[in-house]
Amino acid sequence: MREDLRRWFASGSYQGSRYAAEQLAAQKDGQKVSVVLPAKNEAATVGQIVSALRTRLVDAVPLLDEIIVIDSNSTDATSAVAAAAGAKVARQEHILPKLGNVPGKGEALWKSLTVATGDIVVFIDADLHEFDPQFAVGMLGPLLSEPRVHFVKSCYDRPLNNGVTVMPAGGGRVTELVARPLLNLFWPELAGIVQPLAGEYAARRSLLERIPFVSGYGVEIGMLIDVLEAVGLEGMAQVDLGVRCHRNATDADLSKMAMQVQLTVQSRLFRSGLVAAAPASAPLTQFLREGDRFIEETCEIEISERPPMIEIPDYLLTAGKAS
Repeated sequence: MREDLRRWFASGSYQGSRYAAEQLAAQKDGQKVSVVLPAKNEAATVGQIVSALRTRLVDAVPLLDEIIVIDSNSTDATSAVAAAAGAKVARQEHILPKLGNVPGKGEALWKSLTVATGDIVVFIDADLHEFDPQFAVGMLGPLLSEPRVHFVKSCYDRPLNNGVTVMPAGGGRVTELVARPLLNLFWPELAGIVQPLAGEYAARRSLLERIPFVSGYGVEIGMLIDVLEAVGLEGMAQVDLGVRCHRNATDADLSKMAMQVQLTVQSRLFRSGLVAAAPASAPLTQFLREGDRFIEETCEIEISERPPMIEIPDYLLTAGKAS
């Protein structure tokens, strides 16, 4: 790693456990904090996460001002479970309905900016097991303590249960095989980011409303690149949250995620003039074993992108920013 990146890694990396909720609540200085959980069919886990956050960081310590669940077209009881646990629930398709509803996590995150009222927004995935509210505390630490920090990315160990044993750091396969090599090649400034595809991060609203959001699984890598361009590496930080336990995807599903990551990277390379074209979709052929032969299965993988929220008239009216 370059020497300047080593210096950033030393100064911009924090331990989440070092921050106390009580201390941070006293440092809010009038700022509101929103936690957003994008969720699709996460009834099994979302209630426990919301309940833990509310009990520890709303009722016991006034660190969080609101907990919001954006239900991304769930077919299970996600909305009911989240509401019963104390979250404010909004259905993704009901937010900015005139602009339609694009499938994918990025859409939920983008639309959440019209529901959340916080000056700081914390995003947490809704599929986490053994959730610890310190996750939110850790990510808020640099934002409430360091004025220069505008964006905080989480990092952690990701155990992988392969059915035989649990590998403590076996998760993050798309990160290691796709995202990290691409970032090191084209955006070496981000080489010090431990978990570039982490689903837990926090930022100031003033930054989030000025960057585009990719609709699918490319949202994290797209946001990381866009944030780098917006505030530079010195405006970014990462926080070690320890261990993150969640549902592991199959290799076939990870391949589709990897394609979305690649398409997103190509869109940023095109914007920078480094490639001549950036397809919004591409076919992905996979193979399934059936008896003594392989069966070909091809699907179209695509991404779309929402513009910065600050460019949406309805958002400006709601946020009181219309001129």
